[in-house]
Amino acid sequence: MKDLADDRLGTAGDDFYEALLEAHKGLSFEEGAALNARLVLILANRIGDLETLKAALAAARRSKE
Repeated sequence: MKDLADDRLGTAGDDFYEALLEAHKGLSFEEGAALNARLVLILANRIGDLETLKAALAAARRSKE
């Protein structure tokens, strides 16, 4: 499995971040949280590998600590 910290988007990462912020414009906190949850489930389905998803969850958790 590729290291989850590898940057696979390059400069498109900034474009995605901008699109993500745009998707949240005008939403309440709760609506934004629901959008994020739907996005996570859509991307998880696209990835389709439970071990990769568990590793991503662990990496996301570590980045908060």
